[in-house]
Amino acid sequence: MRVGIDVGGTNTDAVLIAGRQDADVRVVAAVKTPTTADVTTGVVTAIGDLLAKAPAGFARGAITAVMIGTTHFTNAVVEGRRLTPTAVVRLGLPATAALPPLTGWPERLRAAVGDRAYLCHGGYEYDGAELSTLDPDELRRVAADLAGAGVRSVAVSSVFAPVNGAMEDEAAELLRSEVPELRVSCSHEFGRIGLLERENATVLNAALADLADELADALTGALADAGITAPLLLSQNDGTLMDIEYGRRFPAATFASGPTNSTRGAGFLAGVADCAVIDVGGTTTDIGVLVGGFPRETTSTTEVAGVRTNWRMPDVLSLGIGGGSLVRDFSDAQRCTVGPESVGFALSSRALVFGGDTLTLTDVAVAAGQTRVGTTTALVRRFDHDRARAVLAAAAERIADAVDRMRTSPAPLPAILVGGGSVVLPDTLPGLPDVRRPAHADVANAIGAAIAKVGGELDRVVPIADGTRTTVLADLKAEAVAQAEAAGARPGSVEIVEVDEVPLAYLPGGATRVRVKAVGDLDLDRVRAPQRVGAGHA
Repeated sequence: MRVGIDVGGTNTDAVLIAGRQDADVRVVAAVKTPTTADVTTGVVTAIGDLLAKAPAGFARGAITAVMIGTTHFTNAVVEGRRLTPTAVVRLGLPATAALPPLTGWPERLRAAVGDRAYLCHGGYEYDGAELSTLDPDELRRVAADLAGAGVRSVAVSSVFAPVNGAMEDEAAELLRSEVPELRVSCSHEFGRIGLLERENATVLNAALADLADELADALTGALADAGITAPLLLSQNDGTLMDIEYGRRFPAATFASGPTNSTRGAGFLAGVADCAVIDVGGTTTDIGVLVGGFPRETTSTTEVAGVRTNWRMPDVLSLGIGGGSLVRDFSDAQRCTVGPESVGFALSSRALVFGGDTLTLTDVAVAAGQTRVGTTTALVRRFDHDRARAVLAAAAERIADAVDRMRTSPAPLPAILVGGGSVVLPDTLPGLPDVRRPAHADVANAIGAAIAKVGGELDRVVPIADGTRTTVLADLKAEAVAQAEAAGARPGSVEIVEVDEVPLAYLPGGATRVRVKAVGDLDLDRVRAPQRVGAGHA
């Protein structure tokens, strides 16, 4: 038995599933509750409702793991609130000074993280040779300045750290020895080539340190109060899991985990490994592509709240169309608009069909006879049905066009409709011959969290001389498998799902950028249950 929970902008969904292998998994119970402003309260409510809906004879001790996907950290960055003041220490002098840390950041977000950066000597060339030597005295002066300013969180980055992270580790150890309470995030642990983008991702991660502790403690306490002693894991944005202690260190890994969960859950429910997924929520419609059972990742840099990062992210196209989207000028075919503004998690109180005073796309769907929801539907039933159907058709056409934009080949691709807001869409969409709406589609995101696997990934620039390619790739694959097993994957279940080679013609020695990703099943015997803070545990 596993519990999967996904926190969206409008609803918090939870499922109870049984079965260890994907082929044997079945949904035992599912609930959908409104997301709360503090997120945690909504999670507690969802767990309570789910356990109340479990079949007779169900024992809470039968739950072996709880997987949660949350927007908590993404929201904090977007809003620029509750961030830990963070300093950036870059090892790169005498190079890199032309583009200092935090270059390109919005002023509001720079201020929120403290706008404090230091340039120091260190770093590597692409082949692992030293760019310059680390200067301990230079770092001690930085540490003294940090202590005097009361800074408690630091992001350390260096040139080509994914090739060799030794200097970052040495710098982190030295800073912690000088300022013992300092929390340090090192960029090589984020694993992607590209200094500025990798550094930015590290800063965002370090700025979420206090919030990560707060959320981890709150979720652990919520499970304890519910009588659940199973391990708690968080969904990452590549479709894999991390335990709660890893989540304290790498909260930024949860960015975009919602669309990832929906995409994997949709493929699982539809029984396909390759498809387009249309996830309609209360605020947005997220369109992604599943390839080989995992979300297609974006090949370009991505922006989080206006900050460029190269953190692994699913390739998702979002439209401001959802069940809670505001509909303006409904009666005027020329002026009528749908979204992008939405009532969000207030749908159940502000929509007309729930006794509110705001016309939403859900109200239009009820008026058109597309769905039956709400408690006060008499008002919308008097709407012009033809006009309501025309509004829905226009929204459906926008979504179908977006799916076409996400395609990379003319080959047939099933389109899977999921999400609580998918009730506003018809069973057929223009230009898409194979549209499917599987059972439990409204909680596909929570199912995606519950079936997530454990992964390991590396991104390296390596020399590949003539005749050595097979050996070099075999070593990198073995390292990725070892990373997955160290993260909690069951030995023997790990497989390589992605190998990407890009020859770098402008560098000597057959330099090639290689990315390898491995995933495996969660080894529940090795994952420990979280210990509640203050509960008297050793």
